[in-house]
Amino acid sequence: MKTIGFFDTKPYDKIWFEQLNDRYNIRYFEHRLTPETAVLAKGCEGVVAFVNDQIDKDTIEGLYQAGVSVLAMRCAGYNNVDVKAAQGKLTLLRVPAYSPYAVAEHAFALLLTLNRKVHKAYIRTRDFNFSLNGLIGMDLHQKTLGVIGTGKIGQVMIDIGKGFGMKILAYDPYPIQNPDFSYVPLSLLLEESDVISLHCPLTRETYQLLNHETLAQTKKGAIILNTSRGKLIDSEALLEALNSGHIKGAGLDVYEEEAEVFFEDVSDTPVQDEVLSLLVSRPNVIITSHQAFLTDEALFHIAEVTLKNLDDFFAGKDLENEIRYPTKKS
Repeated sequence: MKTIGFFDTKPYDKIWFEQLNDRYNIRYFEHRLTPETAVLAKGCEGVVAFVNDQIDKDTIEGLYQAGVSVLAMRCAGYNNVDVKAAQGKLTLLRVPAYSPYAVAEHAFALLLTLNRKVHKAYIRTRDFNFSLNGLIGMDLHQKTLGVIGTGKIGQVMIDIGKGFGMKILAYDPYPIQNPDFSYVPLSLLLEESDVISLHCPLTRETYQLLNHETLAQTKKGAIILNTSRGKLIDSEALLEALNSGHIKGAGLDVYEEEAEVFFEDVSDTPVQDEVLSLLVSRPNVIITSHQAFLTDEALFHIAEVTLKNLDDFFAGKDLENEIRYPTKKS
C-alpha cells in the first residue's frame, strides 16, 4: 500500500477521502506544504496539496529529495505551483472541475446578501431591531451582469443571472462556440455592467485585471464579485474605489494575500494586513474565507478525482488531468 502525504488538512477534507480511500495509507498533515514542511513527506510516494500551499522550486526540490514522485492538487487552480521546476522531478495532477454550481451559487449568494443587506437585517433582528432604515436594495431584474471568464463556472453564473432576468455581457479571450449570450470587449463590459463577476484563472495576463485604471472604467455604482483568485484584483485600488463611492460594494471569497489567514482561525490575533482589515470593516463589503467550493457534492468529487488521478499515475495509465509545462512549438 503506497503512502500519500496530505497537506493543509482540515476536518472537512477527510470526510470523503476517508470514505472513498481503500488503497492508500494517507498521512494527514495540518501544516501547509512549504519548503520547510516538505521534509514531512519523507517515506511518501505522493503528496496531495491545496490552493494556498507554497509549491515553489525549493518545495519541489524538497519533495523530490524525499522520494516523492507525484503531486496531486485537490483543486483546479495551480498558480501556486512552479510547473517549470517540477519538470523531470514530479508529475503534477489536478481536479479540473468539481462543482461549478457550488462556486457560481456562492457568488450569487454574495450578490444577494450585499444587495438586499441580509447580513445586516439578520444581526438587527437578533437584537429585536426590526427597523428597515438603511436596508434599501435594487431589483436585479433588467440589470446588467458582466461575467469575466466563461468556463464552466462562468457559464453557470450566466444561467443564474438569466434566471433573475438580468442582461448578460461576457468577456473571455478564449470564447466558447455558439454561446447564448453576448461577448464584448472588456472595456465595454466594465462600462455597462451593474454587477461584475470574475470567473477566470490567475495568469500573467489576468494578474490584477481589476486595478486603478480598469476600476476607473467601471460603471459608477457597480458591484464587484470575486470567487476565483484574489490576485485578479488590486486590493488597494478596490479599497480606494469603495471609499470614493465609485464602486457600490464588493463580495469577495478570495483575497490577494490570503495564504496566511484564510482557512484559519485568527480571531485572537491582530491581523497585520491593513488593507484586509479595512476591507473587512467596510459596511458594503462581504468577505468569505475561500468557501465557495465548500459543498458536499464538491468535496465528494474532489476526493473521487484526486484518488483516481493517483490510481492512474501508479498504474502507468494516461493522465487526463496532468499539469504540463508548455513547450514552444517549432
